[in-house]
Amino acid sequence: MFRINKLTDYAVVLLVDMARSDKVRAAQQIALDTGVPLPTVAKVMKALLRSGLVVSHRGACGGYGLAHPPRSITVADMIQALEGPIALTACVDKAPHADGEEACGLGSLCPMNGQWDTVNRRVEAALRTVTLADMAAGPLPAFAPEFTRARAAVLAAEMGAERAGEMAS
Repeated sequence: MFRINKLTDYAVVLLVDMARSDKVRAAQQIALDTGVPLPTVAKVMKALLRSGLVVSHRGACGGYGLAHPPRSITVADMIQALEGPIALTACVDKAPHADGEEACGLGSLCPMNGQWDTVNRRVEAALRTVTLADMAAGPLPAFAPEFTRARAAVLAAEMGAERAGEMAS
């Protein structure tokens, strides 16, 4: 089964929320608004910063914001930010393993040699046709306000009651 990992899924959730909000917010506020645990938000934001999809702003009104307009960030960009190059099979991923060995030793003997490249290019091309703006344009889930209030209680314990109270108001 082809599936993105959990951190990539969280990254999409955070980026969609950031696209809808269109303002700089602290990691704590993003966690509160999305229901994603604060340590996970911090970990994902670090990867998104490294990839150049988000920027950080220092200071009292600092936090994270999108580095590019939502219409210029694709699903492929989001996946690559967390998972690296899109490669459906080991032979498409040309990166050597840590031990220096090739991912697949069959090379020229493989009947699929070159065919997976075509499939991989088409999948990546499809992922490049959907943007963050497209994903953010969908309706908000009906449960979002209740979910956010429930997460606020958990975040209050993580961050300290005073800080969570400031952010909820």
